[in-house]
Amino acid sequence: MDLQRQVEFGVTVKKIEVVKPEMMMIPIIEEHYHRLPLSNLDLLLPPLKPSSVFCYKKPPLLDLEEKTFTFDRMVEILKKSLSKTLGSFYALAGEMVQNKDGEPEVLCNNRGVDFAEAFADIKLIDLNFYSPDECFRDKLVPAPTTGLLAVQVTELKCGGVVVAFSIDHRLLDAYSANIFTLSWADTAKGNSLLLIPSFGQSSLLSPRYPGYYDSTINQLYLPITHLPPPPPQPDYLASDDEPEAISRVYYIKADGINYLQFLANKNNPKNKRTKLEAFSGFLWKTIASNKIYQGKTCRLGIVVDGRSRLAGEDEKSAKLMAAHCGNVLSIPFGEKKCDELKEKSLNWIANQVHEFLEVAVTKEHFHGLIDWVEACRPEPAISKIYAANLREEGPAIVVSSGQRFSVAKMDFGWGFSAFSSYYFPWGGQSGYVVPMPSPKGNGDWVVYMHMIREQLDYIESCEASRHLFNPLTSDYLNLF
Repeated sequence: MDLQRQVEFGVTVKKIEVVKPEMMMIPIIEEHYHRLPLSNLDLLLPPLKPSSVFCYKKPPLLDLEEKTFTFDRMVEILKKSLSKTLGSFYALAGEMVQNKDGEPEVLCNNRGVDFAEAFADIKLIDLNFYSPDECFRDKLVPAPTTGLLAVQVTELKCGGVVVAFSIDHRLLDAYSANIFTLSWADTAKGNSLLLIPSFGQSSLLSPRYPGYYDSTINQLYLPITHLPPPPPQPDYLASDDEPEAISRVYYIKADGINYLQFLANKNNPKNKRTKLEAFSGFLWKTIASNKIYQGKTCRLGIVVDGRSRLAGEDEKSAKLMAAHCGNVLSIPFGEKKCDELKEKSLNWIANQVHEFLEVAVTKEHFHGLIDWVEACRPEPAISKIYAANLREEGPAIVVSSGQRFSVAKMDFGWGFSAFSSYYFPWGGQSGYVVPMPSPKGNGDWVVYMHMIREQLDYIESCEASRHLFNPLTSDYLNLF
């Protein structure tokens, strides 16, 4: 398959409904029509709506009850189970509004979820998984909506099906979205929910009085009003000369990941670096090695989940945090000169990754971050690495591990997905990378990457990396 070939196909949206929660299941909270304040950690997220995409081969003709799995029946299963699931995830059926201070909060008004049924004039094997902008954007993922959750189910020409949904990141992080997805799939199969979600301000996420935070927070985050103004644009620089961010998906073989970890641990027998640290360090080094960034700095950030840190060893707190639906994230990052990263060994770079991660893997870091946001309110704040400016500061990449989430395989009753991925063109000039387990279950990784085009082109052409990052194809996914 020619990876650069544009596969043109049309998508027809046949029907859009609004799916509402089953009223009997909605928690009793003073008339249901109420506002749900976001936590301080939620307030750090800009208004982004990442998507999850699940692609299925043509389902088996019959299920265990010997009923035919037609597209219409699959849609009916998804709608009914979504309605039941929303009974527990009632906040997802609301809307994001502003409070009197201009801060976002959820209006739990039972608005419901936009649910689109569509048909795409293309076979599953012909989708360009390597270039998801071509087949996902404006086609297989839901159109923008005022709701917090939107769903699109698309029938393909071959009988395959794509289930995609987008969720407002200010309400759910990847962990919370994974809870929702698993709950929806369990409900579709007639199973009870294994975990009842909790929305609202958990006591573990409340600011301390008096609050306290150390200087590391100011190094990682800043109020939006502190962002420097954009530099004046020369007359000769047209708007279309701005760096173009695109999405691509690769697979990395298990032995390639193992080799990176071997290099990261070379001459370092006591302190073992993880596969994620090794991979992130290699990506950091590779991006910085591009000669166009000579003399600039390169930032690498890694998303850290704070649930286990805030809960500690207390069993009750661990249960509370496991059920909490919201954002419990921090993005520590390191910053080095590109020339230094280019010359240093992967062992040295992986140690630098481990060192900046240590700042954020503590209970005190997350308490400090919560207190810092409280001191800034109502002024919005943001992660510095998300707001990085490529031309002024140099490249920046954020890695968010999807290894422990179920996005690689998802079963709504007609079998595991043949391919699943996040789709997150998140804006800005910082790259966003999500390594996930391969659906093959053989230790390979599937890696979603949203980065500046010139960075991805360099990764594919650089001698050190081009044999590691393999464009994802239908052949690899065994779709033939």
